[in-house]
Amino acid sequence: MANVGLLFVGAVLFLNGLMLLGKVDSRAAAVFNLFVGGLQVLTPTYLIIAANRDPNQIVLASGIFLFGFTYLYVGIGLLMGLDTTGVGYYSLFVAIVALGYSFVNFRLFNDQPFGVIWLYWAFLWFLFFLLLGLKMEALTSYVGWVTAIEGWVTGVIPAFLLLSGYWVTENFFEMAIALGAFGVLTFTALWIALRRRRPGRPAEEYGAPGYPVGSPG
Repeated sequence: MANVGLLFVGAVLFLNGLMLLGKVDSRAAAVFNLFVGGLQVLTPTYLIIAANRDPNQIVLASGIFLFGFTYLYVGIGLLMGLDTTGVGYYSLFVAIVALGYSFVNFRLFNDQPFGVIWLYWAFLWFLFFLLLGLKMEALTSYVGWVTAIEGWVTGVIPAFLLLSGYWVTENFFEMAIALGAFGVLTFTALWIALRRRRPGRPAEEYGAPGYPVGSPG
């Protein structure tokens, strides 16, 4: 169930990245944020009830709440025209907590790829904090591209691998190395490429997308 949700997380990240780049209307994106936010609050509630007090299953499901609430916050904020500082500072909280979930995936579940993916999410939500909380508007284009790329790299592609049975433990180490190298090289090159471009649109027009899900369960 969580793997299906991850597929739609990829979709909303991609959509919100395009919104930050000025390709999608913010109110139109708000509706999809509400759809996914509602799904990601109902999903962990069900998973925790069905976990039968299994602490490993509960910790996996708990991370979904962080980002389900983010989506709802974003969707409502966009529709109501709220100031972005609230969701920006909440994104800082999420970025810090994501580091903890990364550690848990590395050490408790021995799932190195999702340990790296949680680092991707920590980086992305920290960018949301800079853009929306601190109003660093010059980062708008960069954050938009990073968001759209992470939609595929941390959402759509892992979801398809999980759903099709190709997310196999024998390749975890190699997958983690490839994910880490791709992230560092791509986001560094993107930063260099965008440095000389003019600042993006004001951060107040946008909400913070995103949704870390957790390790595959």
